[in-house]
Amino acid sequence: MCQPVAAPCLPETPAEVRTLDHLRHFVHITLCRKENLLEHHFPMTETELLQNGRRCGFQFVLHGPRAVKLGAVWAESTNEILLYDATGQRFGRIRLPHRLAP
Repeated sequence: MCQPVAAPCLPETPAEVRTLDHLRHFVHITLCRKENLLEHHFPMTETELLQNGRRCGFQFVLHGPRAVKLGAVWAESTNEILLYDATGQRFGRIRLPHRLAP
């Protein structure tokens, strides 16, 4: 008989973010919750940000209903996430207490 597989531990607080996958999930749920969107209904894209050929962060865009887009930028040097609403106004800044694992 098969045992149910446990769901992966996905972070919901900044202290739980330890990997790039955790960062993606955390940003996705944070942006969805800002506009009360169902997390599994709206995709998010990401773009690696480069400075002098080296990664310096990521830009995330949540594609909501009716062409609504919310965004976030993770700056690797300061290890913080800047969050932007659908009008482009910054609504939050979250400093992550742990560096991401390579």
